[in-house]
Amino acid sequence: MTTWFWALGSRFSQPVALSRTQNRKPRPEFRVKLSAEMPHLNPHPNINWERIDTVLLDMDGTLLDLHFDNYFWKRHVPQRFSEKHHMSLEQASEELFTRYGSVRGTMQWYSVDYWTEELGLDIASLKKEVDHLIVVHPHVVDFLKKTRLAGKRTVLVTNAHGKSLDLKMKRTQLGRHLDTLVCAHDLGIPKEEVSFWKKLEEVEFYLPDRTLLIDDNLEVLTSAQTYGIRYLLAVARPDTQGPESKKSNFDTLQSFDELACSLELHYPPSISKEEKQ
Repeated sequence: MTTWFWALGSRFSQPVALSRTQNRKPRPEFRVKLSAEMPHLNPHPNINWERIDTVLLDMDGTLLDLHFDNYFWKRHVPQRFSEKHHMSLEQASEELFTRYGSVRGTMQWYSVDYWTEELGLDIASLKKEVDHLIVVHPHVVDFLKKTRLAGKRTVLVTNAHGKSLDLKMKRTQLGRHLDTLVCAHDLGIPKEEVSFWKKLEEVEFYLPDRTLLIDDNLEVLTSAQTYGIRYLLAVARPDTQGPESKKSNFDTLQSFDELACSLELHYPPSISKEEKQ
């Protein structure tokens, strides 16, 4: 399918005076054909790669499809909990969702150890039962490769517990495309807290004014904005089998190929043609 970009041009190099009674000839039209070899138009003009050194990336819902986590906590855990306590699935779900809500956004909410003790279930083992659902979002690997080629530092910053992080990195092998991984449990503060970003600077140097954060959690993006992180993108559809996230004041990322294409324009001259492929 060919896409056409229409524009207007003029064959005159010098301005020509025309009287009101003179017949005005329409300016000649020309068409520019957009091929696969031409860089895509940047859908995120507010993202200035020349002023970005560090890219902070969330894991669940951002790099990885949130369907795994939604399925696990909303369906798999209730099923196992109902079996353990000999109750209906509906009763189990109702009790669990109440417990989830009481700690949502805290370190307990993200802790495998907390839920193992709280529910009497081996959460780490239960995750392995459905780990085939752990999937990387489309175009993520290509984006990470191009980010590195463009000389940007890529840092995974996640609220996920260390046991979940290990499982997902083993399953996806994304770690080899990242410069470092930072787990909020090691810092003792969730990303929803503004103080997290100060704590992050103690273990991973970055300049907030020259940093891009991509996350699916609006509370996290708000806390980062409050701290002073300049470039922020909200993932439009964290769960590919769910609806789009609610509208917010943050720019929205529909797909990582939107950013991957614009990064190609910022490769240093030393990058070879083979490396670009």
